[in-house]
Amino acid sequence: MKLALLLLAAALLFPKSLHAGDWPEPGARAYWTSGKAEISRYALSQSRYGELHAGDAVLVFVSEPFSRSKQVKLDDPVAAGDDSVQVLKLNLTKEFVTGIYPYSLMLSTFSPADGESPALKVTMSGQEWCGQVYSQLNHRGDHLELQDFSYFESEGDRKTTLPPVFGEDELWSRIRLKPTALPVGKISIIPGSLIARLMHVPQKVEEAEASLADGDGTQTYTLQYLSGSDRVLRITFGKAAPHLIEDWEETYTDFSNQRLTTTAKRTKTILSDYWRKHENEDRPLRKQLDLPPDY
Repeated sequence: MKLALLLLAAALLFPKSLHAGDWPEPGARAYWTSGKAEISRYALSQSRYGELHAGDAVLVFVSEPFSRSKQVKLDDPVAAGDDSVQVLKLNLTKEFVTGIYPYSLMLSTFSPADGESPALKVTMSGQEWCGQVYSQLNHRGDHLELQDFSYFESEGDRKTTLPPVFGEDELWSRIRLKPTALPVGKISIIPGSLIARLMHVPQKVEEAEASLADGDGTQTYTLQYLSGSDRVLRITFGKAAPHLIEDWEETYTDFSNQRLTTTAKRTKTILSDYWRKHENEDRPLRKQLDLPPDY
């Protein structure tokens, strides 16, 4: 009965035409179109300036109707007709402090719900006391359009065209939707926009060796970069749907010439319509997520 009501609510929230043939696994439609977002908090240990810094990482996954042409969230998906596509949106945030000043990083990806089609849009922003940066990558069919804006002269403002190859930033949503579609073997890939920001290097196509290994109820996806950097990224997630991401780590040599490993381990997960939780009385929800109460 409860599942039936959940399916009915999803059908009312999202017209059937937006979903037909989209969701790749049984139960995915009911889970991702329940009218709530999945929010997971991770204990973060971030490599920066040759040291590890404690902080918080948060993954927010939520489905929404998206415009194929404008590549923005639709106000009226029914009126948009065939231009509307259901996406799984990821907002990944990192908050940590280096010395006296804080870092705030955010990655957003918009991936079609079929779990195989390339992400339509990827954005990244970073703020710290020196200044702020922003990048946006749009999938234009036969190419990727990348725009970078930065307070550093050598990093912005610039536009770049890249071939439409798989991007590291797409991994998170593909894991959640259809891990069997993860690329394995020797692949061409565009490194993540967050690591490009932290390393002060432009995003470009690189070569990597990708593998998927089974664990005890989990799987681990590993990327070993073969060109451009010596970085290794590992993401461990649940073998069963909805493939909750348990932890990740990335090992690399930073510009301080120190080889360290950034880690993030899941501590809490909740389902919430968080966009309605903006009153002072809603602040205790942060405690549920092991997040600091702030002010």
